[in-house]
Amino acid sequence: MDYAELHCLSNFSFLRAASHPQELLQQAHTLGYKALALTDECSVAGVVRAYQYKKEQGLNIKLIIGSEFLLKPDQLEAQESIVVLAKNRQGYAQLCQLISLARQRCEKGRYQVYQHDFKALSECLLIWNPHPNSISELGKTLSTQHKQRLWVGCHRRLSALDQSLNTHCQSMADHYDLPIVALGQVIMHNPNRQMLHDTLTAIRLGMPVYACGYALQANREHSLRPLDKIVKLYPPSWIQASVTIARQCDFCLSELSYQYPAELVPSGYDANSYLHYLVEQGKAIRFPAGVPHDIALIIDKELSLIASEGYAHFFLTVYDLVQFAKSQRILYQGRGSSANSVVCYCLEITAVDPRQIQVLFERFISKERAEPPDIDVDFEHQRREEIIQYIYQKYGRHRAALAATVITYRFKSAVREVGKALGINLPQLELFIKNVDRKDASTSWHEQLQSLGLDGQSHVGRCFLQLVETLQGFPRHLSQHVGGFIISAGPLSELVPIENASMAERTVIQWDKDDLASLALLKVDVLALGMLSAIRRALHMVQHHHGRQLSLADITRMDDDAKVYAMLQQGDSVGVFQVESRAQMSMLPRLQPACFYDLVIQIAIVRPGPIQGDMVHPFLRRRAGKESIDYPSPEVRQVLERTLGVPIFQEQVIKLAMVAAGFSGGEADALRRAMSSWKRHGELDQFRHKLVGGMVTRGYDKAFAERLYQQILGFGEYGFPESHAASFAVLTYASAWLKYHYPAAFYCAILNSQPMGFYSASQLVQDARRHDVQVLPVCINHSAWDHSLETTDTAELAIRLGLRQVKGVRQGPIQELIAQRPPQGFQGLSQVQALHLAKGQLESLASANALTCFSGHRYQARWQLLDNHQDLPLLREIHETHPEQLPAPVALNALTEDYASLNLSLEHHPIALLRHAGLLKGCISTRQMAHKPHQSLVTAAGLVTGRQRPGTASGVTFITLEDETGNTNLVVWQGTARAQRQAYLNAKILKVKGILERDPDSQVIHIIAGKLIDCSHLLDQLNINSRDFH
Repeated sequence: MDYAELHCLSNFSFLRAASHPQELLQQAHTLGYKALALTDECSVAGVVRAYQYKKEQGLNIKLIIGSEFLLKPDQLEAQESIVVLAKNRQGYAQLCQLISLARQRCEKGRYQVYQHDFKALSECLLIWNPHPNSISELGKTLSTQHKQRLWVGCHRRLSALDQSLNTHCQSMADHYDLPIVALGQVIMHNPNRQMLHDTLTAIRLGMPVYACGYALQANREHSLRPLDKIVKLYPPSWIQASVTIARQCDFCLSELSYQYPAELVPSGYDANSYLHYLVEQGKAIRFPAGVPHDIALIIDKELSLIASEGYAHFFLTVYDLVQFAKSQRILYQGRGSSANSVVCYCLEITAVDPRQIQVLFERFISKERAEPPDIDVDFEHQRREEIIQYIYQKYGRHRAALAATVITYRFKSAVREVGKALGINLPQLELFIKNVDRKDASTSWHEQLQSLGLDGQSHVGRCFLQLVETLQGFPRHLSQHVGGFIISAGPLSELVPIENASMAERTVIQWDKDDLASLALLKVDVLALGMLSAIRRALHMVQHHHGRQLSLADITRMDDDAKVYAMLQQGDSVGVFQVESRAQMSMLPRLQPACFYDLVIQIAIVRPGPIQGDMVHPFLRRRAGKESIDYPSPEVRQVLERTLGVPIFQEQVIKLAMVAAGFSGGEADALRRAMSSWKRHGELDQFRHKLVGGMVTRGYDKAFAERLYQQILGFGEYGFPESHAASFAVLTYASAWLKYHYPAAFYCAILNSQPMGFYSASQLVQDARRHDVQVLPVCINHSAWDHSLETTDTAELAIRLGLRQVKGVRQGPIQELIAQRPPQGFQGLSQVQALHLAKGQLESLASANALTCFSGHRYQARWQLLDNHQDLPLLREIHETHPEQLPAPVALNALTEDYASLNLSLEHHPIALLRHAGLLKGCISTRQMAHKPHQSLVTAAGLVTGRQRPGTASGVTFITLEDETGNTNLVVWQGTARAQRQAYLNAKILKVKGILERDPDSQVIHIIAGKLIDCSHLLDQLNINSRDFH
């Protein structure tokens, strides 16, 4: 007998169900179900994944889209529910609008639905699940509104409650003259997920499993059950009703389509002609001397393809956003694959001149793939909200919303939540989380947990390991995408539900970027980039303090400054965009960039793709003239000449497939997409024969063809597009130019744009001082909220730390204080106190030494703040002319308080203090290492500022140590790390003994670590954080 399951929750009903949508659909297909309705609670967040899986696997089962609603969502147990199923496209729109309405009544993560809300569902089918303990007028309301579209749902779960529930369902059906349909109320695809569901229930309730009692399911009957069991459980008419309902539900997600807003097109134009007009206008600006013939051909080709694919409105929408940014003087830059578009360049969406790179439009748009183009635009991270609110104001919240991001359980969160549910004590869980090294390929995390004290043979231990494994990848909740907007011509809620984000003034759809791509729905990415904020701030300071008005484009036109490249060639790139990591700093002296395109290569080459494909060393040897370059054909030479015969960029791989193996543009782009997922799905295998065979057929040597294929496999790890690298290189050069020519403005701007980049404020201040930039302390009489520039007695510009650096103060009250500060400054602490700043904020200012102009040091300032005699009536006339003088804090205490209140110190570097105290005997400084010969045995110490372990590094971790003279790079092999795990993972101050190695060409130095010693106890109160494994 046929059966359709019409009430099924996936794990997108967060913490209520224990299976992925794909698992449920696959199991229903395997069991022979005719249909499966995915009915997550007030949500369709999981339906696209199920739809895409069904399509990819060719499953012969109908997927019905619906949703479950509870009138009291906060009381999951013992209440009635309503399942709504979409019959057709209009019914789906009604369902999405109901979800949107319910969700937008409440804060993120909650919803509220009322009985009258269901009246609008004229094209939906409804299943009412009554409950004996629930007394309401819902049955009467629904039967009045939806008599011909309403069923009573009944579930037999083989529990003691079956009899009363079935009797109640039959009673309600008879009373309202409604048919009954069999339901499974499914929450897991397989009975074996019962233990996981119990755990999820415990997590949801915030208590251990053993304390959950009746909140747990009595048995495993809420899984997808075999048909022969269903036939035994339910009357035939109930089962037949499920099929009858399923037959009426004909909606499929493939029916969805939407149009971009049309109001951007002025009268007298259509979208394509207006886009053509704007491109013509942009050509005159971008190519004042005339458009080169080859570029003109590309523009024509692009406009033709944009028109045929119906993307003109999309381009006009992005153009409108960047025009608004320009009008508000907000720096922006398009990047990613859109930099392959000359049209985007003419519209001033992107900044990369197509004459500087080999543009490949197929990387951006291809007629052969059903995938929308992707235009990523970065805006200043401190002003991006202006762009977001402009979108909402222009299009309305009913037509514009952010895409979602699905936040999933990862290892640490799974360990913590499963452990708490199983009653494992929190200190032990934190020990596990802190010490398990997930990147240790030689020892599984199962083994590491057991070495840390987990009894893997006990029942709890076995359950723990199994549950942590299964829970990873489960969705936890929906968050907002970093900036992906979907904008529609009509109500967006007819396409996908919209709900409130956790941030005020934000709304989010229930689908993520992958869902949108699966349905070929366009989104525009409004992204935030800290470096754009920093560059704008630096340019403003250059104009204010140096009288030189510059734009980003002005700097870009000066991209041949030899002094700037000389600085980079020394690896001097702290704060410089994209080349400030330790790996990039080590590569700079080896690659020796001397022009803009060298920066493009520099950015792309320190990536897993080129490294895994064994492309880095051949390129460096050829660049140094140590290896000859041989091109097998003129076509290959044209593709690879700029990178010396080595494919560095994804576009080069695509072009090689086209010119050497005969791939079409669409086939080559399919190859690109397969590269990114071949390790997960093995999708590259299908291209090997065509690639190698095609090249051999065209006369290429088979060894060359096989080598290219192996390089493509390397790109599967992560290859950088040339267009993306070129977009970033614009900002790399601009930030390097500012650092060299205007260092005070550069560092001040970077500090004001925090958090961003690799380095903390302390590290940036240290580097600024190494570049002879004076940094002045926070001061209540001289500091603004932001860091600022001051002219010193020697007419040099110095950075004055801003009050924003002080922990525990808020911008609003501090800005009010600054506004009331007299031109000559406050003359005493009493003047400041008279402004009624909160006591806690005054104490924070005192601790940060911001009140030393009155008191001399922080101890004295805090003592004076304790003097409250002016508030006592009998003592108001008493004036203390000689306040008690306290001794200044010793250097170690001052350092600790500096870091506690400012996260940095201008007085002493911690390592210098320890060295002066004789606590680091035998340790040489970073500066002294420069004079040590290759293969020297050395001992060094420093603050751990970063731990990095690229996936390409064969288990090697790179640790950066900072002392008072600079930074040292440690190379820690896996065996060394494993043997000294505590120091390796947890040390804040690390002492290392090892072998100094020096590259003979670049003179780059690093230490091969032998012994690691945790010296954090020497300054155990020091508040230092490192950037680990980002």
